[in-house]
Amino acid sequence: MATTADIRNGLVIEYNDDLYSIVEFQHVKPGKGPAFIRTKLKSLKHGRVISNTFDSGARINIARVERRKYQYLFKDHSGYHFMNSETFDQTFIPEDLINAPAFLKEGQEVEILYHVDTETALTCELPTYVTLKITYTEPGMRGNTATNTLKNATVETGATVKIPLFIETGEIIKVDTRNGEYSERVKS
Repeated sequence: MATTADIRNGLVIEYNDDLYSIVEFQHVKPGKGPAFIRTKLKSLKHGRVISNTFDSGARINIARVERRKYQYLFKDHSGYHFMNSETFDQTFIPEDLINAPAFLKEGQEVEILYHVDTETALTCELPTYVTLKITYTEPGMRGNTATNTLKNATVETGATVKIPLFIETGEIIKVDTRNGEYSERVKS
């Protein structure tokens, strides 16, 4: 059994019959009264973020979780299929557990968070940035880098991304998977 002294960002705890990841925490020592820990917890089942306060020194249950590297294979009616990079075991994950399914391309490495006690997948996380080829976009104007105007582009996974006017079809760009926004052009 752990205490609130063990709290850190990314720690997964059992709270109210659910698994929560600690998004952020703050140790507060008011001038009057006992110290406490103010936290933001993200539910791994529902994705909701809640605020909670723990008394300093209170007991918490740390959930045993593991991050495992998998490679994306394909998608069909049963979900997204992945292969473990070390054991070559295959598993499928439903779309609601993946943080950015629109940017998955075949052969891409991802991390799947597993609850060790029940051997169930909790989340599937893509890398922060992925490189994708633009399959279609309207023709732009060369040299138009002064304005901050954006246009739509379709990437190789079928997702639509807003890009600057000077980028053309066939170029490779880097996309932020956290918010789905264009980050930079990749020089080939």
